[in-house]
Amino acid sequence: MGKFRIGLIGLGGMAGAHVRWMAELGDRFEIVAVSDVSAEALARAGEQLGIIEDKRYADFEKLVADPDVDAVVSVTPNHVHAAIIRACLAARKPFMAEKPFTRVFEEAGPLLDQYEQQPVPAMIGFTYRYTPAFRYARELVLQGKIGTVRSFSVQYLQGWGAAQYMVPFVWRFDKNITGTGTLGDLGSHMIDLARFLFGEFEELSAQLKTIIPERPDAATGRMVPIEVDDFASFQSRMTGDVMGIFQTSRNAIGSGNQHEVSIYGDFGTLHASTENPDKLIWIREEEPGQLSRSTLDVPSSCKTTQYADFLAMLEGKEPDGLPGFMDGYRNQQVLDAIIRASETKTVVQL
Repeated sequence: MGKFRIGLIGLGGMAGAHVRWMAELGDRFEIVAVSDVSAEALARAGEQLGIIEDKRYADFEKLVADPDVDAVVSVTPNHVHAAIIRACLAARKPFMAEKPFTRVFEEAGPLLDQYEQQPVPAMIGFTYRYTPAFRYARELVLQGKIGTVRSFSVQYLQGWGAAQYMVPFVWRFDKNITGTGTLGDLGSHMIDLARFLFGEFEELSAQLKTIIPERPDAATGRMVPIEVDDFASFQSRMTGDVMGIFQTSRNAIGSGNQHEVSIYGDFGTLHASTENPDKLIWIREEEPGQLSRSTLDVPSSCKTTQYADFLAMLEGKEPDGLPGFMDGYRNQQVLDAIIRASETKTVVQL
């Protein structure tokens, strides 16, 4: 079995998680080059990872073009997602890129044109497809265990942005960098989970809200207006007339990383959550009028990792459920439709 030489772009907090995830697969990945706009981050990561000076790039395009790099892993803020994907496609380098696919949908169209002309193996970082409970829920739905699915609800709640914590203005609140707020950050995961479980969005309506209208600049203390949402709710009609309700917020005190789905079918209900990722709740009638509520252990067959699929992709395989290029593009389409639905206060068709 060969080893894949990885170029890592973006050396912030999440990069450390990706380094750990790669290491979990033994020696199948070797990080041979790094890139970041911060000279300090480059020096620190270069020392920690044993990367020689010549492979520490301030310009990510030089990393992508490096012939010693077999594949690229990009862990950056939203405003450079499109440029990195464009560079990888041009260089015909396989890649894993962070979500959301692009900062705004207008950046996605040219990437699709480029991809159709010169496709390369691509993975978008929708990590929650690899939550075991979500994968088991998908398996049970496909097996018809709860009959025809009629509706579902998804929420993704965090509490770190709540007013009492007085979080200062950081890049996640900067529209020029993020495009949207909690919608693109957390809502993109909800959209991907719904597509993973139920198929495509056909129509939706939405409301976006900025709960905290300004935050202090960490350096100056000056109050900075917030132009992105920190609460989003929307409802959809999916393939097969499955109805969905979604909410996400970074102002939910008591929620650390609460991403969950409830699925309602003719013969029962399934509930899965990141808060108990190896368990699934199944509610059904075993006898008329007698409800049974079971907590199921997720079988090992539903347990795999994002990097196991990335490795399989690099080896030329096609793992079931791998979030690929078109999943990123379709996700961005839905994000754009949510914004338009909220702004126009209308139902938007997809």
